[in-house]
Amino acid sequence: MLNVNRLRTLSEVARRGSFSAAADALDYTQSAVSQQIATLEAETGTTLLERHGRTVHLTAAGQTLVAHADGILARLEAAEAALGAIAGLRGGRLRMASFPSAGGAIMPTAIAAFRAAHPLVELSLAEGEPEQVAPRLRAGELDLALLFEFADGPALAEGMERTVLLEDPLHVALPAGHRLAGAPSVDIADLAGEAWVQTALRSPCALQVLRSCHAAGFEPHVAFESDDYQTVQGLVAAGVGVALIPALALSPQNKGVIIRPLSPAPPKRTVFAATPPAARLVPAAPAMVEFIAAVAARRAA
Repeated sequence: MLNVNRLRTLSEVARRGSFSAAADALDYTQSAVSQQIATLEAETGTTLLERHGRTVHLTAAGQTLVAHADGILARLEAAEAALGAIAGLRGGRLRMASFPSAGGAIMPTAIAAFRAAHPLVELSLAEGEPEQVAPRLRAGELDLALLFEFADGPALAEGMERTVLLEDPLHVALPAGHRLAGAPSVDIADLAGEAWVQTALRSPCALQVLRSCHAAGFEPHVAFESDDYQTVQGLVAAGVGVALIPALALSPQNKGVIIRPLSPAPPKRTVFAATPPAARLVPAAPAMVEFIAAVAARRAA
């Protein structure tokens, strides 16, 4: 493997025409330049320079190597410049994903603020449930993901860096004419005989609904499923069921739905930003996390 510094020295000698001029340009001693060229000739097994007094000229082999060396050095300089731009948030890309309710409530404002501050960073955003997004983050397909977990649910971001953003409680959604609509809070046990509307059966929120109902001593009768919380609200507003809906998913709130807190304590999902370990972290990711955290803090307040 040819040494880059020795290639740079050869290129400089060829450009300057002498060891002394190259030494001045590189801030080396003349003997150091001579030694690097001798080592390079030994590595290549060929004579690269012909010495004529104080000046030197490239041999055919030297001309060939310098032509390649100049291309290699130019590409290395471009790579260094690109890396510097990424480190300084003057370029690069950031691949993100979010679950839908955070995608609507948090990400648009955070993305707009980040883009205003760092317009040269290329941004992309995909949407998916945490159980779909977390494997993509671990596989290196994403640089940042907004996820959530319940305290008694599975951990999704093992091995990843986590920045907790907010606690998102589940609220009871009732039709406007429901018998409990006027209550200040609702005990989930009082909903044992109701038809339920929830997200898809194996989704984290649906599993939390089941755990909460089981803890209250009953099996919920799930009549309708939808992963779109606007559809869930619409079904509740139509009077065909009740639901547990996270606070983030209540924007906008259907006017035909009454929202009540669960008593004595609602289940909460912890919303957090997940990024890869330091070795895989792109510089734009922690900067974006700061913008996301600021939006989440305002919303939590």
